[in-house]
Amino acid sequence: MPKRQDIIRWCNEFLRTAEFHDYAPNGLQVEGREEVRKIVCAVTASQAAIDYAVVQNADMLLVHHGLFWKSEPITITGWKHRRIATLIRHNINMAGYHLPLDAHPELGNNAQLAVRMGWHIEGQAGEQNLLMFGTPEAEADGNALLANLAERLGRQPVSAGDLSRPVRKLAWCTGGAQGFFQQAIDMGADAFVTGEISEAQYHLAQENGVLFVSAGHHATERYGIQALSARLQQEWPLECLFFDEDNPA
Repeated sequence: MPKRQDIIRWCNEFLRTAEFHDYAPNGLQVEGREEVRKIVCAVTASQAAIDYAVVQNADMLLVHHGLFWKSEPITITGWKHRRIATLIRHNINMAGYHLPLDAHPELGNNAQLAVRMGWHIEGQAGEQNLLMFGTPEAEADGNALLANLAERLGRQPVSAGDLSRPVRKLAWCTGGAQGFFQQAIDMGADAFVTGEISEAQYHLAQENGVLFVSAGHHATERYGIQALSARLQQEWPLECLFFDEDNPA
């Protein structure tokens, strides 16, 4: 029977967590039972995901967005208390992997989005290799890129910039990575895909002619955690389930 510490140790080593400077802890965040037979994976350690893990009698909740963030108050009150209390009451482990899961060249959110979209990966760049670049499945314009994203992610993207521009070079970073847009422009990308858009990106897109696409923070980050849990099933006799939420953000 796999042990909690063995699974966490394997994830930490495989994702090379020690190499990242993150604003959230990576690895075990809430300790539960020692033996792990069933894992529920989810994008975020929300109350809904925790409740699902309880119903499924899971031994571990494995997520991309954990419970503790540098910018948040450290007090365990309100919603944070309710989430943690539920985990402890039911003796469920909760582990989270943030930037290491974004950047991993095989199982990461960026790499898995490319698999989902049929994009060809040429390399990684930017801070902690969080920006990925390559070419689309087939040369097309921005309208076709948006249509493909909407079809495969099940969410209509928001865009800014020239939709008629041919997309030959593509850059992307899942989640809230709109700050990488200028670097994507400097790299010569025809389009940049991420999860969120802020006010400033509209002007950069309009003035530089590079297409900016916001395809949803949650929608673009559903696949790394599933790939990680699938790899865990290759290592140990585990049952892994994915909990999804209809999160429009």
